[in-house]
Amino acid sequence: MTMAGASAAKTRRRRDKDRQHDVLFDRELEDLPAELRWREWMLRVEAVIFAASEPVSRDILARVVGRNCSIELLIDDLREELRSRPYDIIAVAGGWQHRSRSAYAPAIRASQAPTRSSSAAAALLEHEAAVLAAIAYLQPVTRGELSTMFGKEVSRDTIASLRDAGFLGSGPRSPTPGAPYTYVTTRHFLSVFGLETLRDLPDLERLEDDGLLSRQALDETSTAEPEGEAFSKK
Repeated sequence: MTMAGASAAKTRRRRDKDRQHDVLFDRELEDLPAELRWREWMLRVEAVIFAASEPVSRDILARVVGRNCSIELLIDDLREELRSRPYDIIAVAGGWQHRSRSAYAPAIRASQAPTRSSSAAAALLEHEAAVLAAIAYLQPVTRGELSTMFGKEVSRDTIASLRDAGFLGSGPRSPTPGAPYTYVTTRHFLSVFGLETLRDLPDLERLEDDGLLSRQALDETSTAEPEGEAFSKK
């Protein structure tokens, strides 16, 4: 069998499996009155979001509700029910996830209980956190450009550590001499830091106040002419 034939066969098997799943799992719930049907869809969606270790996308949630069901309206109704609870369902990293409300952050910190996001973020060294913040704002950015910004070399070990933690991925090759690799943040980065998109990154003023980034350094890096060996390696 050719590669194309094998791929087509695999696609057919996946479709057959999906059809079988639809037969075994009643998504439409047509036997229920409309009010009870909506309620059951709400509970299903909340159960999936609660059980998931990562933000749940719309496509995933659509697998457990009727074809004409509005996921967004379901989420709105769920959030309304959670108004009095210390947690909410929020849009993050292209999906939805249960998150505690910021008002209860002091209590959570005082408890010293490990949380989904705090352990990953807290494990970062101060320099790693600063490099990650710079990449988030400058991406796609090369290691050499980061080194220029910080005034000292950003080591491969630092980049490797951030990649191993799932915060960084490879971007396009830079058009600068040597075509070095660039780095970009990942969906996991958005999830850990509670961001729906990169547009939700905090203002630069806040990072300047925390001493993590310099607006002047960012401006200089974005317009700097690359030079030297640092710009020709990954």
